[in-house]
Amino acid sequence: MKLRLLGPSDKLLNAHIKITGSKSESNRLLLLKALYPGITIKNLSNSDDAAVMQRGISLKEGKVDIHHAGTAMRFLTAFFASREGANVILTGSSRMQERPIKILVNALKNLGAEIDYLENEGFPPLRIRGQNLTESKVSLPADVSSQYISALLLIAPGLENGLELELLGKITSIPYIKMTLGLLKQIGVNSSFEGNVVRVLPKKSIGELTLTVESDWSSASYFYSIAALSEIGTKISLSSYRRDSLQGDSILIEIYKLFGVDTEFKEDSIVLFKAGPQEQDAIEYDLANAPDLAQTIAVTCFGLGIGCLLTGLHTLKIKETDRLVALKNELSKLGAKIVVTNNTLTLESSNTITSGAAIDTYNDHRMAMAFAPMALKTAIVINDAEVVTKSYPDFWEDLEQLGFKIKAL
Repeated sequence: MKLRLLGPSDKLLNAHIKITGSKSESNRLLLLKALYPGITIKNLSNSDDAAVMQRGISLKEGKVDIHHAGTAMRFLTAFFASREGANVILTGSSRMQERPIKILVNALKNLGAEIDYLENEGFPPLRIRGQNLTESKVSLPADVSSQYISALLLIAPGLENGLELELLGKITSIPYIKMTLGLLKQIGVNSSFEGNVVRVLPKKSIGELTLTVESDWSSASYFYSIAALSEIGTKISLSSYRRDSLQGDSILIEIYKLFGVDTEFKEDSIVLFKAGPQEQDAIEYDLANAPDLAQTIAVTCFGLGIGCLLTGLHTLKIKETDRLVALKNELSKLGAKIVVTNNTLTLESSNTITSGAAIDTYNDHRMAMAFAPMALKTAIVINDAEVVTKSYPDFWEDLEQLGFKIKAL
């Protein structure tokens, strides 16, 4: 599906959008619900990823195809490895079979797991035969995807002896680890995170418990970008959000102040208010703790004509696509002067935008949504626009609610 986007005729926006539950929280809670059936989940994400996770976690044998869902691949690898009697082949899309998983598999094997590679060493597809894992100490590099770490922490309370996880080196994406531990705390699991060691105690069972998933802050980022690129006085209300969020991407509040966007908390919602122009001609920000925001921020900066240096982006190379290369390719179509390395992105300030560019999305939901706000500046085409269903199926309808004109080509 190819969509042509034009921004609202009135650039002074005023609307309310209800955003689906956090994909990150939903996937974690789905795994915990599989371990503890007494859990009830409200405001579950309606994303493809959460649906894939739900289907996968209900199986115990046969082939489990998670398509493009990287989180499901990591979480289900750990889940099936620790589910005694499980016998599955875990596979995914061609891109998924290029995304490394060896670090997690090695850690699980050290705990006693039985996992084999069916094609290329270190990559899916995997044959997993579930075991009662009795080992309780393991280590892995700390600068890898936090999903490897969270996958181990989520199965830890179901292990006979719990888990002591040593993280080697500088830790990446600490907020995602803290989110996992925060959700464990909500269901009554005791844990500690001191220095580079995380300990999770075992918990045999829990009673009936209802948990409500907060809406997704990374999904909110696209509306922060829209607010930043809109006229001063624009107001966009989003629900449901909490001041005490477990999601690291809530750092958006701080970052988008640099672009003149203020955030006000209401009872269960936030109001984004374009209070004034951006504060500076260029920004520099370390996104090691919130790498999923990089695409949105880079596009916002380009749309505002300001430069940026974004660092801490090393995990973006193993996402749905190599996001740094994809960003360079697509921003260049719009006239940007951009340089990327293995972990940084440098964008020069510029006031020229090429009109009518067709943006490729690389099977990456965030590419489609991050570039959509550029329609406030110029007509834009988004190729393979249906990719947004991975995390935010209602995205295009919600843009229309804001007055964006969207036409299928």
